[in-house]
Amino acid sequence: MGMGIGTRGAAVVEGLESSMAALRRLVQEDTALASGACVGPEVDVLQRRYELCLEGLELTARLEARLAALKSRQAVQAVEFQQAMTPPDASVQDRLYAEMSTVEEIAGVLTVSSTAAGAFREQSRRVCSLPPVFEALSAGAMSWQHAKIIADETEGLTPEGAVKLVAHFFDPEGPNLPRGAGPGELVPSRFRAKVRAWRERHHPESIEKRHAKGFKDRRMDYTPDRDGMAWVSLYLPGDTACAIWNRTTATARGLQNPDEPRTLTQLRPDIAASLLLGATLHPTTADTARAASSGNPGAAGETNTAVGKVPAPRADVLVTVPVFSLLGLTDEPAELDGFGPIAASMARKLVADGAESFYRVLIDPRDGAPLEIGRKNYRLTGTIKRWIRMRDGKCTFPGCTNRTPDNDTDHLQAWDHGGSTEVSNLAQLCPKHHRLKHARPWIPEPATKNGAPGWTSPTGRHYKAEHPDPEPPHWPPGILPGERSLLEEVLLQRLAV
Repeated sequence: MGMGIGTRGAAVVEGLESSMAALRRLVQEDTALASGACVGPEVDVLQRRYELCLEGLELTARLEARLAALKSRQAVQAVEFQQAMTPPDASVQDRLYAEMSTVEEIAGVLTVSSTAAGAFREQSRRVCSLPPVFEALSAGAMSWQHAKIIADETEGLTPEGAVKLVAHFFDPEGPNLPRGAGPGELVPSRFRAKVRAWRERHHPESIEKRHAKGFKDRRMDYTPDRDGMAWVSLYLPGDTACAIWNRTTATARGLQNPDEPRTLTQLRPDIAASLLLGATLHPTTADTARAASSGNPGAAGETNTAVGKVPAPRADVLVTVPVFSLLGLTDEPAELDGFGPIAASMARKLVADGAESFYRVLIDPRDGAPLEIGRKNYRLTGTIKRWIRMRDGKCTFPGCTNRTPDNDTDHLQAWDHGGSTEVSNLAQLCPKHHRLKHARPWIPEPATKNGAPGWTSPTGRHYKAEHPDPEPPHWPPGILPGERSLLEEVLLQRLAV
């Protein structure tokens, strides 16, 4: 049986008491400032109280994480104690009912459904079984949302695979550590993207097999909602879904003008609905023949094989492909901008089909760094913008997840103040954060060729850049170490042509 509440829990409780003491000191200082007691003329009361609010939020978040660690450990211990109380000669059925009863007890105590309690129990078990994850949570270094991501993404991995994934992100002595922001410094959605990308590359079952299964499971769901509304969702291959999103977004932006009252968010579903409902179904010869043989000629107009054919995507998307994967020598996953890892076969198809707005990005076989972007025109500005999109992946502002293809490419040091138009002085910003940068003193630091900028807030808080996490591509089987340098040289010469 694992360590009890009296061991791990004691350390967590000490952390809780430390956080509460720090919060009490903040409240006492804020109360003194509000009353005006012992406040000198040199103190900016409003500014200090504003800073105390931010410090309080930071401490409260750490307190919530520590409480989540204690809560998860208690759930795991409850199940372990119940198992210990079950007689050794109990039947499998009796053990199952004992565990079910414990889950129902947890559901009653937390006032959640049985399903939610079961999910929490399983997430807690995974978190507590991975010491670096539990320790980071109990130290308040990351939130329960971050811990749940590790629990979700280690599902289906062997215990050894789960340990390797955790070591990559949490072990300071581990090999190939991700650069820049740590797990707790990334918003959960971005942390999940990084964890999932690593998982896809190192999963014992190839992404090709998993993608083939997922492709068979594609479907369309319809869910009625309140106020006369409903949800329609599609489970599709990533390249198709990404292209649909980008095409509707581009069409919506094209419709925006001073006389258009609808927002971008409203335009997207309107465009999708018009495309789905506006097609005219013309029966094919095969449809007509099938309808005639069935004795129902009118049914010929009800189906059309052409309607079900997915057209070649026409969205402006970057496809990052390891060079050996593109050549078919390995099945290493590629990266689809705005989506994440995709099967190598999907990337080859996108490149081979010549989808008009997909730009190939080849990866150096030596270190995983980008080599070049395939170009369809010679406009320097377009090439630079695509390079910045590839490097940054999204808006670089702290916590922003906006990956819109038409995000602004902004000068970090203004052109008027001597800033140059090169990748180290450029970064991707969404329109909202572009305006904020110029309206308030949010200061970016210089970028690099392969790294986005970090930021400093008006109160002096520094937010690290979210750097990519490249790994050297997989080499084809049978290539000896001594042959690699020669093959690298040949490949780079070919790419330079």
